[in-house]
Amino acid sequence: MADVSKNQVEKALEAVIYPGSGKSIVALGMVSEIFIADAKAYFSITVPSDKAAEMEPLRLAAEKAARGVSGIAGAVVALTADRKPGQQQQPPRPAAATGRPAAQPRSSKVGVPGVGAIIAVASGKGGVGKSTTAVNLALGLQALGLRVGMLDADIYGPSLPKLLKISGRPQQQEDRIILPMENYGLKVMSMGFLVDEEAAMIWRGPMVQSALMQMLREVAWGELDVLVLDMPPGTGDAQLTIAQQVPLAGAVIVSTPQDLALIDARKGITMFRKVEVPLLGVIENMSYFIAPDTGARYDIFGHGGAKAEAERIGVPFLGEVPLTISIREMSDAGTPVVAAEPDGPQAEIYRDIAEKVWARIGAGERKAAPKIVFE
Repeated sequence: MADVSKNQVEKALEAVIYPGSGKSIVALGMVSEIFIADAKAYFSITVPSDKAAEMEPLRLAAEKAARGVSGIAGAVVALTADRKPGQQQQPPRPAAATGRPAAQPRSSKVGVPGVGAIIAVASGKGGVGKSTTAVNLALGLQALGLRVGMLDADIYGPSLPKLLKISGRPQQQEDRIILPMENYGLKVMSMGFLVDEEAAMIWRGPMVQSALMQMLREVAWGELDVLVLDMPPGTGDAQLTIAQQVPLAGAVIVSTPQDLALIDARKGITMFRKVEVPLLGVIENMSYFIAPDTGARYDIFGHGGAKAEAERIGVPFLGEVPLTISIREMSDAGTPVVAAEPDGPQAEIYRDIAEKVWARIGAGERKAAPKIVFE
């Protein structure tokens, strides 16, 4: 059915004519891969960068055409500026990131109704256990008596459905606001709920930005004390979109002890500083390994590198998380260690980190998020 819907959307877009050409945006090859999820169509239109500012009517026409297809309840359409060599790219829409770290006035960042504090859990590179850390940090915050939600901001490689053992599709209210999925008392939203597990997300930057903002601001989060964002690794479009458009209370950086991971972690720290996001601290994950049979300790990836780096650059050090078989097994099974073994030593480590993060945010000193209305 998804393939048929793609064909139907593409056929509808053949009626959208690019100004001055007499040809459709489909015939001109301007339409990206069309993606259908939860009765919504997602695609982008590539336009010349020097005409991007005047292409909003074209985008609206394409959105209207897609929504006119039977079985399509909504459409997310983004413009992608096609930049010529040596030409400076100008974003076609206010929501699109420029690709260059630049500070924005905090007043320009619109909060999420009902959400007190939004924190980002990030890493400079993949493979350091960031998502597992984010999930257990969220559960650690919940153990403090806080109402907590999680947004999986990794569009290309969503991990929260597996880590939190959540399956199925989220429901949509009459006003088109999405109801988040839930497990372990956490409200959760992820692109992984909307696409098949093996689906490849072949999207350009503007599509990622549009999807992120929709999952953040068109979800019925309700009243939350904290919303934890599981960020994708690196310092690309998704990270800049969140940092520049969302009033983050702060960012937590996850790294392993070895030099290679620390090099990339520094890049993440630099990015958040440039966009004026407070750094809540650094976590050293996979800090050491205790052999379960002998009790001997092994510093597989070295030890203390993240702590030393945090001290060097003046960022709080939040704690060390060991490399353990139980954390790995429980993560794979979708039963986070803080929920599965709340009285265990690993859960205690995550709760201690959560206490430090909450203290850094400044409970009771944050302003309420401004109210916004979805049309």
